[in-house]
Amino acid sequence: MSKYLFAQIAAGLAVFNWLAVALKWKWLEYIAKPAIMLALIAFVWRLRPGLVIHGNINWLLFALFFSLAGDIFLMLPRNLFLPGLVSFLLAHIAYIFALSLTLPSFDLAVLLVILMVGLTSFQIYRRVAGGLEISGQTEMKIPIILYTSVISVMVIFALLTLVSNDIENYRALLLSAGALLFFISDTWIAWDRFVEPLKFRDLRVMVSYHIAQICLCLGFLVSP
Repeated sequence: MSKYLFAQIAAGLAVFNWLAVALKWKWLEYIAKPAIMLALIAFVWRLRPGLVIHGNINWLLFALFFSLAGDIFLMLPRNLFLPGLVSFLLAHIAYIFALSLTLPSFDLAVLLVILMVGLTSFQIYRRVAGGLEISGQTEMKIPIILYTSVISVMVIFALLTLVSNDIENYRALLLSAGALLFFISDTWIAWDRFVEPLKFRDLRVMVSYHIAQICLCLGFLVSP
């Protein structure tokens, strides 16, 4: 059995989920969406003895479990946006702890990454906050700014693997790509919900989100 079997299953299920979203087949989405995260959890669990960055197995699994919970909350027909937001907030915190073992020493490159991500997040939050003001949803400002701050830290930690001496370049690229795609996916959700509608919102969110999760898992576990 290939050690990447469950990652391949997750990728295949993701394609089914994208098809379900595109064709609005809710019954298939209800099956495929949680199944993707379960396959990734099985992938991480099966390869845990060979985890590249030692000590982060629990945090990586926590991130996937909280992501699974968030997927279920946001998938259901009821308005469970806030529980979904909290679930993914916890997932990002878990990813932060999983990535914290790769942090390099502070230098100019680290400062530039922090400034780049921080300024980008601030500009996005300004637009979202403006949408919250217009729609009268100002009570969401604190949860949104908290979430934006946490996912920004997660992205920073992932990008810093690119300048770390403790992790190979191909793993750093996977982790960075995963974090950035996660950030993009969540930005599209907030933009569509609070700023202005986006064409093909559900499909673009799901495609970027699932590729993000797969890249993050592979970044921790892939080997030549």
